[in-house]
Parts: sequence; structure tokens; C-alpha cells
Amino acid sequence: METELSKRLGVEHAIFGFTPFPAVAAAISRAGGFGVLGAVRYTAPGDLARDLDWMQEHTGGRPYGLDVVMPAGKAPGVTESEVEAMIPEGHRRFVGDLLAAHGVPPLPEGEASGWRITGWMEHVARSQLDVAFDYPIGLLANALGSPPSDVVARAHDRNVPVAALAGSAAHARRHAEAGIDIVVAQGYEAGGHTGEIASMVLTPEVVDAVGPLPVLAAGGIGSGEQIAAGLALGAQGVWLGSIWLTTTEADLHSRALTAKLLAAGSGDTVRSRALTGKPARQLRTAWTDAWDDPDGPGALPMPLQGLLVAEAVSRIQRWETEPLLGTPVGQIVGRMTSERSVQQVFDDLTRGFERAVDRVQRIAGRSGS
Repeated sequence: METELSKRLGVEHAIFGFTPFPAVAAAISRAGGFGVLGAVRYTAPGDLARDLDWMQEHTGGRPYGLDVVMPAGKAPGVTESEVEAMIPEGHRRFVGDLLAAHGVPPLPEGEASGWRITGWMEHVARSQLDVAFDYPIGLLANALGSPPSDVVARAHDRNVPVAALAGSAAHARRHAEAGIDIVVAQGYEAGGHTGEIASMVLTPEVVDAVGPLPVLAAGGIGSGEQIAAGLALGAQGVWLGSIWLTTTEADLHSRALTAKLLAAGSGDTVRSRALTGKPARQLRTAWTDAWDDPDGPGALPMPLQGLLVAEAVSRIQRWETEPLLGTPVGQIVGRMTSERSVQQVFDDLTRGFERAVDRVQRIAGRSGS
């Protein structure tokens, strides 16, 4: 699965794997892909440095990257506590009542919430970059549009290419104008924050919109056959995220959540604002149903919703409250039916890719005879 882009970046397979777990990112790189570690959870620079040190030791010299969440425009200079003060009391009561209805205990005394969406704040993202640029990262990706121009310039000064996710051709054109090097065309089927255009339509639109910039196909991809389809549509690689959640290297801290993912079908996800305030595809649960109910208060805009529900999500995960337990995941969850190592996933992807290419070559051969 070599393309011009994969050769340029020094990887065997044009598979870019996004994950919040360092062990998964490192395993993706060792398997011949390009592991990309999500940084949004790292609010303390020392924690990110610790995990990048670990990545350095466990990638076998293979390239890896970092994904941040950073707005292109100047973010308001406010603190997290000032933002939290904007949360209406009625929404706080709604969260409390929902947890009480499902019997979710509080966190044990002294145990802090482990889930904080603060990486959106510009000063947090910039502190992550201050750490990351001390390491030989091979890619900087941004999940919230194009990063600020000075960040793009800072990456380019270090010969680090910059990627950005796009949900439409118009988004992709703005990335190209901002000097982005790689555009990730993320379709409606994808897990997490995603737009409304399906991958089969979006990928060729973005390829046409920004060529000759390389494009990665994303959203609903979890087999080698689908990788072949993405490349056939003009992409120079694929960006996979959900498929790694049920790998043996992933650290979900919850057997109940892993079981839910393995049992879910492709129709068991929903695009909801319940987690962050922006539409994000995730498992459909009693939690998403409550927030999407027209009789409820409705989700707050980002970042208020993420800050509002942070402790609640930690409590749900801590006590594995099954009806409320969920995670961002794409429609590909229906193919995630067993736990496999990252290497086993790669083996399946490469075999499927070979089958698809052989099938198309046979068809082409017959049609030309």
C-alpha cells in the first residue's frame, strides 16, 4: 500500500492511524503505518513529554505524529474556571438528575476527573506544541480546521508537514490557502467530530478541490477493500481512528465498554452534541438519548458542554454504568467484532487490499479482452 505520500514520509503502508493511546500509535508505526497520537487529553505538558519519551523508545525509529485541537482564529483569553462559570445551573441539575436516575456513584474521595476537554484552548494547544517540537515528530495534524498561520510556519521551519481535517470541499480549499500540506477528507461515517457528507462523495470532491495536495480518505474505513476504494477515488492514503479502539494495545480502562463496541452494529452510532457540544459520532446510549431528547435542555456549545459533562463522563466510566457508557466511534464499529493486536489489524488490511486489487485487475483484464 505504497503511494507517493507514504514514500515521502518514510512509511511502508499509506495508513495513518489516529489514536489517544501511545501504545497503539507506536504499534501502528512499527507495523509500517504512521501512528498519530491525539494530544487533546494532555493538559499537563509533563504528561505529554512522558508519553512522547515512551513513543521514542517504542517506535523502533519509525515516524510518528501528533494531533492537536487548535482553532485557526485567536481564541478568547479566558481561563477554564471563567468558562465553567458560563454553564447554566439548569444544565448542571440535568446532569445530576441523569446520573442519579441511573444510580451512578460519585468518584472516590481524592480521585479527580480524568476526562477534561481543555485542549481546545489556545494556550493549552500551544503548550503541547512547545513540548512536541522538542521531539522528531513527522507530522502535525489539526482536528479543528487549519491551525494558526504562525503554527503552520513553526512546523514548516522544522520540516514537519501539517495535516488538517475537512468535511467539505470548501473546508479543504481553505486548508490549501492556509498552507496545509495534507488534507484529511473525513466523511459522515467517521467517529468523533464529523460533517454531513459521506466518504464516497467527499473524497473525490476534495481530491479535485485541492490537487495536487495529497488527500487522505477517512470515515467508515476498516478493511483493505475500503482502503483500495479510497485510493481508487484519488486519495494518497487513509486515516483510520475507530478501528484501533478494540485492539489489544488500546487502554479503554473498561471491559464493559470494549464489550459494547464488539457487540455494536453499524447502525448503533449517532451523531450527537452530547459529549462536546459539536456534532460527534459516538455509540448511541441512554446518555445521548437524554441529551438529544427535545424535552431536555439541549447541549451547550463547545467548549461549555465538554466542561459540563467532564466529571459525569469520568463517573460513568469509573463505575462502568452500562446504559450510559459510550465513546466516540464511527459506523465501522459493525466490523469490529473481535479483539486483535494492531499487527493483526494490519495483516487483515493488507490481505483485503490485495484481494481488492486482484479483483479489479481481473475485471479490467476481462473487459479489455
